[in-house]
Amino acid sequence: MLSLHAQSFVDNAQINGSFQTDAQYYRLDPGIDILDLNGKKLGVNGFGKIGYTYGNFSAGMRFEAFLPEMNGFRSELNGVGLANFFASYDNGFIGVTVGDIYDQFGSGLVFRTYEEWSLGMDNSLRGIRTVIRPTQGVTLKGVYGRQRYFWAPYLERDFSNDDYRGIVRGVDADWDLNQSIASMNDSEFKMTMGASFVSKKQADQSMFYTIPENVSAAAGRISLGYGRFSFSTEYAYKINDPSAINNFIYKEGQSLLSSLSYSQKGLGIVLQVKRTDNMSFKSMYTGKQNDLDINFIPPINYTHTHSLPSMYTYSTQPNGEMAAQFQVNYTIPKGTALGGKYGTKLAFNISQVNDIVRDSVPFGNSMALQQAGSLGYSSKFFAISDHRFFRDINFEIDKKISKDWHLTAQYINLYYDIETIEGHVGAPVVQANIGFLDVTYKINKRQSIRFELQGLWEKEVHKGYFVDESEKKDFQKRGDWAFALVEYTITPHWSFSLADKWNYGNPVEEYRDHYFTGTVSYLHDATRVMLSAGRQSEGVVCVGGVCRTVPASSGVTLTVSTSF
Repeated sequence: MLSLHAQSFVDNAQINGSFQTDAQYYRLDPGIDILDLNGKKLGVNGFGKIGYTYGNFSAGMRFEAFLPEMNGFRSELNGVGLANFFASYDNGFIGVTVGDIYDQFGSGLVFRTYEEWSLGMDNSLRGIRTVIRPTQGVTLKGVYGRQRYFWAPYLERDFSNDDYRGIVRGVDADWDLNQSIASMNDSEFKMTMGASFVSKKQADQSMFYTIPENVSAAAGRISLGYGRFSFSTEYAYKINDPSAINNFIYKEGQSLLSSLSYSQKGLGIVLQVKRTDNMSFKSMYTGKQNDLDINFIPPINYTHTHSLPSMYTYSTQPNGEMAAQFQVNYTIPKGTALGGKYGTKLAFNISQVNDIVRDSVPFGNSMALQQAGSLGYSSKFFAISDHRFFRDINFEIDKKISKDWHLTAQYINLYYDIETIEGHVGAPVVQANIGFLDVTYKINKRQSIRFELQGLWEKEVHKGYFVDESEKKDFQKRGDWAFALVEYTITPHWSFSLADKWNYGNPVEEYRDHYFTGTVSYLHDATRVMLSAGRQSEGVVCVGGVCRTVPASSGVTLTVSTSF
């Protein structure tokens, strides 16, 4: 029989969890040039996580299975096991967590650990985190541990397989003056300040370069608000950190992120600027992909969710970029000529990213630019290169026409340096006009039907563009596209859709393919089952500026998810 204390530990606890399985069955499809499955007919990604809370105590764990991993995910994920666990105690004054830690200092410019299932991304820190709140409005944090590297052991390092992850250590302080100072408690003027320091300690195993075994980074930030205006900025600095990402140069790294906004009822305006210079920060200097990032460089471009607009999503360039974004959201009031009965929402956004300017530096008896083993280059802080990586100009109208009809339309003018962003060497930049129309008709209280029509038209690369035989692989998703979708929904459970994505204007005739897809989904409380069959085009999946490549495929996909 349970003791009274043990019974309370059970009866007064809260337990929550979630489970998800994504499975793809692949088939040969000569129509889109899938002639060999390389021995993989099935890919399965799955996880189950559970959390427990009792008063000031909480704990949780996540089990993962990749049997094997689905196409487009890193092969190192192949495996099964307990991927994440933690235990935490927090009484408001002090909090301590042991196990796998997800946290962020400020904007993440020097430290951010997170998990993104759709990317196969997990850079959690296994170790300890301590949080102290010595007085109202002041929060102090400290973290210490080693990052997850797929299924590699944490305590044993395998130098022969390039696994020599460093130890990550960091402290952060945040001060909310309005909470701390009595005279500012009810002030219209808002102010917070913060500072961070992070270092990695790793073994130098290089045969060619002297790799610093302690690399540190620091950041300072401030946020101000008054009335309808708010301003925030954060600056980060990292000492020399030669790595595979920056071609083993010894230049310091810097990053600046600033945002100014104004908001009132019916109107919102945001201006953001960012400068990044040699700011890749990994706990293993040989890492080249998205694993083992200690920090995070936030993207400040518009996030598209429709099929064709999201084909060319920008991926943050940690080696150097100058970026700006300006957005205006305005609602035309109800009862006006243009607002109508329900009002009309308008949104305008322009974002652009250019390279930074790099100047040669002395190396031996000559000058060099980005030469391995040198200081790499010098760069004036506010100098902007003529090399443009990305530009997106878009305008959107969102309108409820009547109680039964709703319409969303958007136009996008896109410039996308596919050579830099996706690594297609020598491929011409993407210059395209994109438009979509999304219309929903509510049949009755339970049924609705939605239509999508989308088009993408490239200015330079089209049917008449000549592609050399050796370059064909870089043009699989180029040229003009059309997309159509019809979706029928019976709330609260069922949804059915049919879609076709057609690359009718590809310069390579054999790539002018239809990508038909049919999808059925069922939702019951917190459980969702989705089954789709058809073709998937080659592309890039991005979340928050972090991306992975998705290869073309054909077959059946099943997703089952639930939570409690």
